Amino acid sequence: MKALLLRYKTVVIFILTFSVVYGVLTITHKFYLQFSTGTEYFPDYFTNLVAQQTEILLNNFGYKTVMIPHSNEPSIKIIVNDKYLARIIEGCNSLSVIILFASFIIAFSRKLKAAILYAFSGAVIIYVVNLFRIVVLSIGLYHYPEKEHILHTVVFPAIIYGIVFLLWLIWVNGFSKKKKKNE
Repeated sequence: MKALLLRYKTVVIFILTFSVVYGVLTITHKFYLQFSTGTEYFPDYFTNLVAQQTEILLNNFGYKTVMIPHSNEPSIKIIVNDKYLARIIEGCNSLSVIILFASFIIAFSRKLKAAILYAFSGAVIIYVVNLFRIVVLSIGLYHYPEKEHILHTVVFPAIIYGIVFLLWLIWVNGFSKKKKKNE
């Protein structure tokens, strides 16, 4: 067993680091959600922020938009030109995707400072792409409501996970090149 662990030391360290970072960030996220209940930012601060920013962007694109807290669930309704289109739930704020992204970046690094800087920069990119994803999804649902299933379950998840994958590739290739130069 010891020989096997030594042989695959890099993989074992990656898996353990990823698991620990992901676990700590996920538990922190769960505490954040617990302490967000009952605050002025419904349903939680980041989901509320995404809803406010989506409203601003949609209004700037010429769509009369209002966001209304849902009365039966922890979500915010997107109303465009008096038409209920969709709702923004906690899962729409990109935090869970950012946690996954950051865990991978930190686990696949040798220098913690560079990993944290890249994870933070990537988190900002993911957040902004996610915000525009919601805006474009809302516009798509407004004009093509019959395409809701394909837009919400295929096209727009592909955008957010596509950007995460692209950022991972950039990190891995950048990391690999630095490693080869140093050897």
